Amino acid sequence: MSIWVIMIAIMALSFLVQSMLQSRFNKYSKIPVSNGMSGAEVAEKMLRDNGINDVKVVATRGMLTDHYNPQTKTVNLSEGVYASRSVAAAAVAAHECGHAVQHAYGYAPLRMRSALVPVVNFASNIVQWVLLAGVIFFQSFPGLLWLGIALFATTTLFSFITLPVEINASVRAISWLENAGVTDSQTRPMAIDALKWAAYTYVIAALGSLATLLYYIGIARSRD
Repeated sequence: MSIWVIMIAIMALSFLVQSMLQSRFNKYSKIPVSNGMSGAEVAEKMLRDNGINDVKVVATRGMLTDHYNPQTKTVNLSEGVYASRSVAAAAVAAHECGHAVQHAYGYAPLRMRSALVPVVNFASNIVQWVLLAGVIFFQSFPGLLWLGIALFATTTLFSFITLPVEINASVRAISWLENAGVTDSQTRPMAIDALKWAAYTYVIAALGSLATLLYYIGIARSRD
């Protein structure tokens, strides 16, 4: 029962964090940065200031779909960020460029996460089927459930490695925004707040993955 209580609590926290993130993004999307730069301009300047000339800034559809793609070397900014001249847009654009800076400088946790991507993609495609088969056929094939647990463990590890990658990108973003004069004494706390709630989503995801992993381990141990 205790693991179910934890999982329900994590689901509730996830809903709360997502709601707060949406609320903060909407709020800070209405507040302009003092220098009037768009999200795209912020991203391009941060890349230049860090000596990165081989990464393009492009627009992508959707809301909060912003991401850095190391394969194509593109900073992809959502419609609500690319052209917007708001504090929220500046914070998000700088955060995604933080990943480009990590990539350029060989940030170790990012290299670890990138190395895990093929494994996690493979595990994610089959893990639920392996776990289901492992639970159903545990008496005949007990190793199948443990195989599913091992596959799921790689996704949990990926979630936890993602935490320092995301937090470091935000730290780089906040520092650069202040030094570049994009944010001032009034808007800097807003940028920090927006990125803080974005970071919480990754914390909740990691905790949820860990709770699920422990749940399946508990099932396997109870049937041994």
